[in-house]
Amino acid sequence: MTATLTAWHIPRYGRPEILTPVTLPMPQPGPTEVLIRIHASAVTRADGMMRKGEPLFARPFLGLRRPRNGLSGTGLSGEVIAVGDKVSRFAPGDMVFGEAGMRFGANASHICLDEDGVLMPKPEALSHQDAAVLCDGVLTSWYFLHTLGQAQSGDRVLILGGAGSLGSAAVQIAAAMGAEVTATCSARNASFVASLGATRVIDYTTEDALQRGAAYDVIFDTLGVASFSAARPALAEAGRYLCPVLTLGRLPAILLSSLVGRKRALFAAAGLEKPQRLRAMLSGILTRIDQNRLAPVMDRIYPLSDLVEAHAYVETGHKRGNVVVM
Repeated sequence: MTATLTAWHIPRYGRPEILTPVTLPMPQPGPTEVLIRIHASAVTRADGMMRKGEPLFARPFLGLRRPRNGLSGTGLSGEVIAVGDKVSRFAPGDMVFGEAGMRFGANASHICLDEDGVLMPKPEALSHQDAAVLCDGVLTSWYFLHTLGQAQSGDRVLILGGAGSLGSAAVQIAAAMGAEVTATCSARNASFVASLGATRVIDYTTEDALQRGAAYDVIFDTLGVASFSAARPALAEAGRYLCPVLTLGRLPAILLSSLVGRKRALFAAAGLEKPQRLRAMLSGILTRIDQNRLAPVMDRIYPLSDLVEAHAYVETGHKRGNVVVM
């Protein structure tokens, strides 16, 4: 009997309901690949955007009319069950976590990944559900605050969207740096965000965090809810506005900010960094976790069979931290 795996197919761009469960032949690992039995995988806002084919200018890379790869999910954690004959970093029985990247397919029972990709040994003390989300909000926030924004101890940092996957990680990361952290969220999440390390929490429904003269050294807009022109008056003289959500409308501000004045609008795709650099960042993240200075925040855990429901929940925009399927 031929071995199979279960996965989720995206036949066309659209709402969560277009996600379709499929049964596929079990892949055999190539010479430098490992076959992983997935124990948990992330369901993220970015996954939803890819499912919808947004932003539109990304479709030449994702697929013009439908996703080129056609499978859902990127972040995962699981167990290596087979390896190629040239694999040296991993062996069957190893617990690992990582990122499927542009090959997708992490919302599944099994996957083959290259050993030199974004793949790391999972610490024994870290659960599979926590490890599965490290390559989304935690790694992205680490990259933007440490590498791109170069935030430092004593900086005044504003996190727009402090309760989500990126925001809950960003508040912890900035606080661990020694920054003075202000974060926005709804009133119901205020105490939660404060518990993560924010010294000031702003209810975005009643107060504008982007007050002229606020003099933030870094503004990290985790959701793309503002713009550089709106954030600029609230930045310090050499302040940096960071946003992981790139749209065509944001490009002129990014380009112009590099030419005029000292305030900067910065964007970069963390996922396009070389795998060895991303693995080094993940090592730093694991050190902070081991030091109890950072912890992934889990909102909901769904069965893999309920991926449609998980996507629908993420799409409400009200999740607190991360969502996984197992």
